[in-house]
Amino acid sequence: MNTILQVISDTNIGGGGRSLLNYLSCQNRSQFQSQVVLPRGSALKGPVEALGVPVHEIDAMADRSMDLSAVAPLRRVIRAVDPDLVHTHGSMSARMAARLCGKKVIYTKHCVFPLGRVMGSPVGRLAGHVLDACLSDGAIAVSPSVRELLLQSGVPDRKIHVLFNGVAPLAAPTEEERTALRAEYGFGPEDFVVGILARVEEYKGHSVLLDAAEQLLSQGRRVKVLVAGEGSAEAALRLRAVSFPQGTVFFAGFIERVERALWAMDAQINASTESEGTSLSLLEGMSFGLPAVVSDIGGNPLLIQDGENGLVFPNRDSRALAGCVARLMDDPALLRRLGEGAKRSFEENYTGEIFAKHVEDVYRDVLKGVSHGTK
Repeated sequence: MNTILQVISDTNIGGGGRSLLNYLSCQNRSQFQSQVVLPRGSALKGPVEALGVPVHEIDAMADRSMDLSAVAPLRRVIRAVDPDLVHTHGSMSARMAARLCGKKVIYTKHCVFPLGRVMGSPVGRLAGHVLDACLSDGAIAVSPSVRELLLQSGVPDRKIHVLFNGVAPLAAPTEEERTALRAEYGFGPEDFVVGILARVEEYKGHSVLLDAAEQLLSQGRRVKVLVAGEGSAEAALRLRAVSFPQGTVFFAGFIERVERALWAMDAQINASTESEGTSLSLLEGMSFGLPAVVSDIGGNPLLIQDGENGLVFPNRDSRALAGCVARLMDDPALLRRLGEGAKRSFEENYTGEIFAKHVEDVYRDVLKGVSHGTK
């Protein structure tokens, strides 16, 4: 039995936290035992404990990768648990603490934000290479685009494990459930509902979707937009939505049960413009046959093959996005076929069990000192 200490600095449940919960729910408990370190007050505490996984809270590192005040309390936890491996999610402090305790360390890079001018320079790459050599035995990249970012930051290729996310499948709604849920949001049976389930930030492309919706409305199409999530761009987006006919855009806020957003949609949109690894929302929709229309950035075109399990449009091109949605509105057979392809692709590649197995393959490789692999 190997003990894995998972450390995540998030206070809210974002992509990294959801990925961790997906792993914990499917881990092979006969071979691996996880414990989790969180900043005190993190929203992850309840869901982690509900899975029967021990939680350790510290009064530091909240939403901060580098927090020197976190190193001492993290060292105390690491010494008490005495894990075989420390796996960090957004906590450089935990990598430092683990190394000071003589532990093997890996980390997962969940996002694909471009490097800044300093870190992308030759000096920055050298510094990143030295830092990585000192503080980790391996890195998990959630898509090839994340791998490229790690390479640019100085991480050697031999230490990178490319590993797509996976999720537990969602049940498909009954027609009665779907109709009732859509009615809660003000959507009728004749409306074609598209939506984004993500943090409401500029880089998630909500404005691109509203631009596309405006074009579709000008054509007389009954399109509605569901925005599920919260974030810093929400106020500006709400202001923009005022110019649309009443009821066109519904802001659902944060939704704990993601199916309550996805079940209402006819197609899920991922219009991310700058950063996208392996979208968990896309996978959750695919799990019950919801087709998607996605921008050609990051991991999107790797999950969604154009014409097979969804449609792909050029980044930031609202006219192309509108064209994709119009195709789905005009061709119910295409919509149905893409939904079937999405479900099939999920079952073959992206279940929680497949994801957990690949994570544990990485654990075994690192514990044995074996080179990386792409899953």
